[in-house]
Amino acid sequence: MNTPGLVISAPASGTGKTTLMLGLLRAFAQQGKTVQPFKSGPDYIDPAFHRAASGRASVNLDSWAMSRGMIASQISAAANADLVLAEGSMGLFDGVAVTGETGNGASADISELTGWPVVLVIDVSGQAQSAAAVAKGFASYNPNVKLAGVVLNRVASPRHDALTRVGMEAMGIEVLGSLPRVKSIEMPERHLGLVQAQEQAGLDAILDDAAKFVSEHVDMERVLAAAQPCKPITGPAPRLTPPGQRIALAQDDAFSFVYPHLVAAWRAAGAEILPFSPLADQAPDDSADICWLPGGYPELHAGKIASAQNFRAGLQAFAMTRPVHGECGGYMAMGEALIDKDGTRHQMAGLLGLVTSYAKRKMHLGYRQAELTHPLPGFATRSQLRGHEFHYSTILDQPDTPLACVRDANGAEVPETGSVRGFASGTFFHLITEATS
Repeated sequence: MNTPGLVISAPASGTGKTTLMLGLLRAFAQQGKTVQPFKSGPDYIDPAFHRAASGRASVNLDSWAMSRGMIASQISAAANADLVLAEGSMGLFDGVAVTGETGNGASADISELTGWPVVLVIDVSGQAQSAAAVAKGFASYNPNVKLAGVVLNRVASPRHDALTRVGMEAMGIEVLGSLPRVKSIEMPERHLGLVQAQEQAGLDAILDDAAKFVSEHVDMERVLAAAQPCKPITGPAPRLTPPGQRIALAQDDAFSFVYPHLVAAWRAAGAEILPFSPLADQAPDDSADICWLPGGYPELHAGKIASAQNFRAGLQAFAMTRPVHGECGGYMAMGEALIDKDGTRHQMAGLLGLVTSYAKRKMHLGYRQAELTHPLPGFATRSQLRGHEFHYSTILDQPDTPLACVRDANGAEVPETGSVRGFASGTFFHLITEATS
């Protein structure tokens, strides 16, 4: 795959890499270039913004969960693009302690595997020449990860910019741009990250502002020249068997977190996707042979879900004869009740006995390895799955038969085993793929 690419990363979260990523995507698109976005790690929110900025579906690349062959398959999405931009997660070298399929989940793994150089976004507020020491450390930490250059962010003044550049020049670090402090293009956040793209009022105007801002303060030609083609990546891609031939897939603001590669694999295998909206009180299509409820933000819409009588009755009828599976938020909606942040109890579908609460918030975050103790649509008992869990709900009751033995990335068992009752099943982790190692 000869399309040149770059990884947009940073020393830490919150330094401005998403702003730079979205600005570059929109600016290059405005120039008439076809830019393929990727996201390193198990993220749902950023890819939706990538798509809005570039006009192309963003694809997840995950070195912990995905084999080399699967990563190669994912990268093929860029075959007809002019440029690849892959946004990192957390800090460039941040990952888990135990290696997974291809690496430890760090963005640096993707750079090393593909050969795409890194554009490092550095928040230089409160420092000047010292920022060069940070950049030099990142440039030398792994010789197989090439640093294309840095973009300075939150620069206070021309003098601040000049002093910071002096340090970078002394260390041989190329400065590709310098972004002054600006509040107007920052996006609102909530407990799982940025507010979803489809919920943003005036998103196009925000993205246009980001493109103008980045274009005025970043050398776009030098960024483009720094991109390098992907190195050859070989290996068999795992086959993701569809859970059914006709899949009723919940899709709305409460149920939006499904990995694009899963849906693409289902379609490639001949499955038909039948979307429906629980928030619009729609029931799953009765012609489907399975219903899949993705995660999302059911806790923000618990009252509306509880009052969706047609959805609940249709789901209950469906589950009497055919599989219904939920992931995280979808799993919670399949349970007996969901208690919101104010302590109000909302009746859910009751397919499972699960009761969850947001009144007592506790973060559950990390990769998950699961060995199924019961079959799951598309997977037999004893299948080894890889996924990711991220939520703040507390389990008050999980009385049904455990679905799997679930461990974190270090191999320690976690209590979020998922549940199965009749045709209903659910997990707190979002499936990424079946393990190959």
